[in-house]
Amino acid sequence: MSIHIQNRRAFLKAGSTILALPLLESMGQAKTPAASPKRILIIGCGFGFTSQTFFPTEAGRFADIGLTSGLKPLERHKNDISMVSNLTNLGASSPHSGSTSYLTGANVQGTPGKKFHNSVSLDQVVARKIGADTRFPTLTLSDDANKDGHGPGLSLAWSDKGHPIPGLNNPLDVYHQLYGQSKETKEEREFRLAEKRSILDGVLSDVRATKPKLSKSDQGKLEDYFESVRQIEHNLSRQAEWAQTPKPKSPVSQPKEEQDGLQAIKTMHRLMVAAFQTDSTRVITYRQPVASVLQGNGINLNPHSLSHYGLDPRRREASEQKDVLFMELLASLIDLFKSTEDLNGQNLFDSSLISYGSNLRSGHGLKGCPSIYTGGAAKNLKSGEHIVLPEQDTPLANYWLTLMQSVGVPLDRFSHSTGTLGEIVT
Repeated sequence: MSIHIQNRRAFLKAGSTILALPLLESMGQAKTPAASPKRILIIGCGFGFTSQTFFPTEAGRFADIGLTSGLKPLERHKNDISMVSNLTNLGASSPHSGSTSYLTGANVQGTPGKKFHNSVSLDQVVARKIGADTRFPTLTLSDDANKDGHGPGLSLAWSDKGHPIPGLNNPLDVYHQLYGQSKETKEEREFRLAEKRSILDGVLSDVRATKPKLSKSDQGKLEDYFESVRQIEHNLSRQAEWAQTPKPKSPVSQPKEEQDGLQAIKTMHRLMVAAFQTDSTRVITYRQPVASVLQGNGINLNPHSLSHYGLDPRRREASEQKDVLFMELLASLIDLFKSTEDLNGQNLFDSSLISYGSNLRSGHGLKGCPSIYTGGAAKNLKSGEHIVLPEQDTPLANYWLTLMQSVGVPLDRFSHSTGTLGEIVT
């Protein structure tokens, strides 16, 4: 009798077969590759861009409306990028602080009784949702000077209490943090961590003893101090947890110690991609340098002076040149993502979301800040378009909320958000 094999079950039932059938792709038993985790990179660029030559003047697909001269370096990626217009960070109040509240939305001068007070940044909120399984819940990178139009702060990142989080600004330091192997023995490491905890315990004991004697204002400052100490304790605990897990082998070579501005950014780009590639982190923020890039390209104007280009032909030309330099850097970064595979053998670009922008639109303008996003992690976001929102001064927090929800981060609201942006969703 002829037996027609329809599926594995039918075959095993037939006759007195005693051999197990192998898993065959044609029978639908092929192994499904593991899904790659979502990764988020946010870059803040300080002062804005040249209003006349950077921003598109009409909505539509870039394939139809073309790219402005400032965006032209992104030509090869025009179907994979989108720009959103009419966004404003409602918390921003200073034209000299392009990044201070970029990821918080806080009015840093609006808290009664405090000259300056920020709130928690988006990366810290998101890291608690998607970064717990990595060695570094967030990787915080920054510039090497506070003259790039970024304003107060040490990076784009701020703690739960609104305290600045320091960012690494030297590529060599980033390399060692990601891939440097400790020579400590287990005993030496345990002793070092225990000693640090002992010091913290001693400090806290002394400070708590003085708390009842302090004024209400000073007690508030003390609570902020306790929060900082608790963060140190948390970091020590994470060090202990990961101590037994060797750091991965670096997919990039160790950077040179001295690099010019443009080369340093390119090296940072390679390290950011490598950090995602090895799943060392899933959330990165980068407060991008400006002054060092200008100087390295023969532009002898500081970013603040450059932002006042107005009717000055020399400054205007330099501002336009800066825009092109930065878009060339962004284009080369996208190239890196597209040419890199993650640990699952899948394209890194397809599992990443990259956002690039600033609190400031152009010069000292706070309204209509530039926001560019790219990456394949958010399948439901429109791509290859300039999207003009129907209302001016739409909260920037709505943009952040939409992006995070689109990559599966469970957030209902963030900062001053009033909802999501249906205009950028397919």
